Amino acid sequence: MKSSVYTDCEGLLGVDAEVKDLLKCVSSSINTVPAGALNFSRSVLLVVSAALVFFMQAGFAMVCAGAVRKKNVQNTMLKNLLDACGAVIAYFVVGFAFSFGGMDPESTRTDFIGKENFFLMGVEDYAFWLFQYAFSAASATIVAGALAERCQMAAYLCYSLMLTGWVYPIIVHAIWNANGFLSAMHMEPLFGVGMIDFAGSGVVHVTGGLTALFATAILGPRRGRFHDDSGRKLDTPKPIQGSSVALQMLGTFILWFGWYGFNCGSALLIVNEYTGSTVALAAVNTTMSAGVAGITALFVNLWYLERTTGEPFFDLTYAMNGALSGLVAVTAGCGVIEPWAAVLTGIVAGLIYMVGSRGLIMVRLDDAVDAIPVHLMNGVWGCIAVGLWASPTRISRFFGRAPHPGWFYAIRDGNPGDMRLLGAQLVGLLFIIGWVMSIMVPFFIWLDWKGWFRSDPLEEIVGLDTSYHGGLALLNSHQDSVQPEYITAFKKQREEGNLRRRNNRGVGHVGTAGDSEVFEESGHGVTEDAC
Repeated sequence: MKSSVYTDCEGLLGVDAEVKDLLKCVSSSINTVPAGALNFSRSVLLVVSAALVFFMQAGFAMVCAGAVRKKNVQNTMLKNLLDACGAVIAYFVVGFAFSFGGMDPESTRTDFIGKENFFLMGVEDYAFWLFQYAFSAASATIVAGALAERCQMAAYLCYSLMLTGWVYPIIVHAIWNANGFLSAMHMEPLFGVGMIDFAGSGVVHVTGGLTALFATAILGPRRGRFHDDSGRKLDTPKPIQGSSVALQMLGTFILWFGWYGFNCGSALLIVNEYTGSTVALAAVNTTMSAGVAGITALFVNLWYLERTTGEPFFDLTYAMNGALSGLVAVTAGCGVIEPWAAVLTGIVAGLIYMVGSRGLIMVRLDDAVDAIPVHLMNGVWGCIAVGLWASPTRISRFFGRAPHPGWFYAIRDGNPGDMRLLGAQLVGLLFIIGWVMSIMVPFFIWLDWKGWFRSDPLEEIVGLDTSYHGGLALLNSHQDSVQPEYITAFKKQREEGNLRRRNNRGVGHVGTAGDSEVFEESGHGVTEDAC
């Protein structure tokens, strides 16, 4: 536009200098985007990105619904909805304030927690708040699938609020707040570079995955998964089939779609002349890593089955979770690595998922949706991958400086001792692990001690949909899948409990004399072969 107008001006004969200057001014103005237009575009695109991230809640819900049995689908759906609802309250009241309250990018100060903007007071950038809220909800939802089919509703509400209102915001403040001690945007960053977690492999996925790990270890496996009906360990763990592979596939594609908001939206947080290219790079890297990881997990698992059993088959679950693992892993570096590095990240992510998923079974940890290998293990890998091959050019374009690139680039430039970025990544991971462990492990132990964590044995056997959402009305639909004696025992337990509450003599689960003793004696050994 500018060159054509300017040429026309020069071609006009007899036009005086003042008119030429005026036309040049108009031409220059056409090519200068007003600050208001930039802010408008950023806000609109950030809201769209937030909507995509929020839509990932539907993906998580579908994955969980497909992975659990039919008798627990409604309960799982409600817990996913409560994640979104609870995160709204927690992030509105204190979460955002702890994360970004009083942030001053021009200051060299370092603080542990934000102290302003509670209840959104003084906040003008609502698009930024919405975007960050969607991230906090995603972190909490990661835990839901791992604890499916055996966690009490009260416990779920408690830890969801604790995670989004306190644990997660402190990690956000340390890594994404310009005044956080790990932030790459700090005026004086750690090791001169700070931790680079572009869209949250560490902040979101390691936090959620680590919480799921601790919760799963304390909660224990689903009944019948690793023990027989006498409480003895099974030599071969019993697989528990989910309700629908189709729902899991739908959830996987929804999550992949929403991940473009997750990763590309993060590139909008710093607006400069390279923002557009950074958004596009993040989208390409997201796609590459997911596709490669899915293929890797599928075919490496095929090879493994052929070598160990002689009966290989294409396991759709490995392809789906492999793709999700690639998405998690590339999230930390999607805007600062080149596409070839995204391919390598995805290959390793697929391998990590396969090893991690089988490793959980070996150590007898029951993760219903494989949230731990997908989010925790590949979140850790994603942060480390940034320390290995973050491009100095990409870092410079986004953060404005690139004194210490990924280690592979340092080796290329003849400086193999420059491992500052990798060191910052490792320090950040240690902080996340230490913070989550120090808060959530005692919290889960306390919930378990209070008896608020794990559902009653009979409630698990007849299904949490019946126990929490339909009373005795849903039992008729389960009579073809739950043994009649369990239904009878559950009815007696429920009726006696209701009677005691009406008489104000107690509240809670009270079993009949014979029934509850049988279930409690067997511990993990209550079988669900008929379920």
